Amino acid sequence: MISIVSIKDLSKTYNSGFEALKNINLEIKKGEILALLGPNGAGKTTLISTICGIVSPTSGSVTVDGNDIITDFRKTRAMIGLVPQELTLGAFDTVWSTIRFSRGLFGSKRDDAYLEQLLKDLSLYDKKDSEIRALSGGMKRRVLIAKALSHNPEVLFLDEPTAGVDVELRKDMWKIVNELKSKGVTIILTTHYIEEAEEIADRVGVINNGELLLVEQKVHLMESLGKKQLVIELKESLTKVPSSLDKYNIELSDDGMHISYTFIVKDEETDMSDLLQEITNSELHLKDLKIVQSSLEDIFVDLVKEK
Repeated sequence: MISIVSIKDLSKTYNSGFEALKNINLEIKKGEILALLGPNGAGKTTLISTICGIVSPTSGSVTVDGNDIITDFRKTRAMIGLVPQELTLGAFDTVWSTIRFSRGLFGSKRDDAYLEQLLKDLSLYDKKDSEIRALSGGMKRRVLIAKALSHNPEVLFLDEPTAGVDVELRKDMWKIVNELKSKGVTIILTTHYIEEAEEIADRVGVINNGELLLVEQKVHLMESLGKKQLVIELKESLTKVPSSLDKYNIELSDDGMHISYTFIVKDEETDMSDLLQEITNSELHLKDLKIVQSSLEDIFVDLVKEK
C-alpha cells in the first residue's frame, strides 16, 4: 500500500528545552485508519500540529503525497482536514457561512450540494442558519467536523474528536469515518476512548514522552502482545490450589470459587491440553470455564508502564 504521509526523523524541542517529539519515523498508508494512543502530554497533538503545518519542527521532514509540508505548504495543507480539540469558531458566524468560508479558504470551487449533504450527514442541516453562539457544545463539535471536511480533504486528522460529546455524535462520527475510508480518505485519530480505536482502526500507534513506541496492525498487536486467561468457575469453594497444579502458576480468587491461568497469546509453547488434563486429574468440581482475552487498553497500559 502506498504511503500518503511520510515522517522521517521528526523532532520538536521548544525554547524551554522540552522535547515534545523525539526522532519520529512513521509511514501512513493511503486509505487506512491509524489510531494514535498515548497519555496526556505524550506528543499526540504536537505530532498532528506539525504535520498540519501549525507547529514548526526542530528537525526532520514530513511529506504529504510527496509534497514537503514546509516548501509546499499550500499544497499539503489543502490536502488535509483537521478537527482540533479546542472549539475554535466565530461566535457570530452562522453554520452555513462558516463551512462555506472554510471551503473557499482552501481554494475549492463552490459546491453547495456537497456542503448541504455534509450538514445532513452530521445532523446539522436544520441549524445551518443558526449562529455558532446559539449551539450546544456537541453541535459546535459537529461544525468543526463539517469545517474539516468542507474542502474534500484526502487526509483527515481527528484530535480527540469525541472527547466530551454525546453518544449520538460519536456514532455519527464513526459512521462518517467509515464512509470516508470507503472513498479512499486517510484518517488519523487520537482518542482516549481506546475501545473506539479497537473497533475502527486498521493500525495502532502508541506514543509516550514524545517517542513512538510502536506502530502495528491492530490484529497483529493484539495477537503478539495480548494475553489470554483461562477462568474456571468451581462448584465448591477452595482454600488452596491443589499442589499438582503448582507448576502452572494457577491463581485462586478471593472467594475461592474461581481459578485462573494466564498465558501469552504469541507463546507457541503454551499447551492447554496438559493443563486441562492436570485439572481433570485433580478432581476439582468444575461448573463453567471461559477464555478471556486482553483488550487493546490492557496492551496500551502495559506498553506505557514498561517504557
